[in-house]
Amino acid sequence: MLRVKVASAIVIAAIFMVGCARQGPGALPDDMSLGSAEAKVEVVEYASVGCPICGRWAREVYPAFKAKYVDTGKVHYVFREMLVGAGSEVSIAAAGFLMARCAGPDKYFPVVDAIFTNQDAIFASPRGALAGVAKEAGGLGEEAFAKCVSDEKALASLNERTKQNAEKGGVNATPTFVINGVSMAPGYHTLPEIDAAIAGAPVR
Repeated sequence: MLRVKVASAIVIAAIFMVGCARQGPGALPDDMSLGSAEAKVEVVEYASVGCPICGRWAREVYPAFKAKYVDTGKVHYVFREMLVGAGSEVSIAAAGFLMARCAGPDKYFPVVDAIFTNQDAIFASPRGALAGVAKEAGGLGEEAFAKCVSDEKALASLNERTKQNAEKGGVNATPTFVINGVSMAPGYHTLPEIDAAIAGAPVR
């Protein structure tokens, strides 16, 4: 299982040297979500933008999931930030989440989606690729990007948020999906598997 990590400004700096928030019934502070908060089904995804399996799910399953459930008002989708993995995965995730927050609520999900889409390029050249995503998806120029990923107060908030997400959800691996309070086994799940979990979910 992947353990929750704490990111540091030093770790983030080292690697760079080479939706709106809506409140659902089980909301945590600073939750980011899409879809109707009144939907009968709430799907919470605990994920890291530095997690390769999360990236694969985001590219292969999420577009169809969103079209089928979120865009139609059937599901309230909540994305909860996690810092897991080893080495550069944690620092890339921390920098990615910081810049998604800096971009603002309306651009948060476009930035997260762009990070997942460009994950291979980001692992190959973290600073350059993330700066490119920040500019294209988040509207953040070089100066704003540099300031954003070196903001120690924002980093402390991110660390506290991910710690709370892990403790409240009892989650220590990504991706983990929780549907109306019932957790699926951590890992990659196909759309039919999620369909079945939604169909069998308790009424909230």
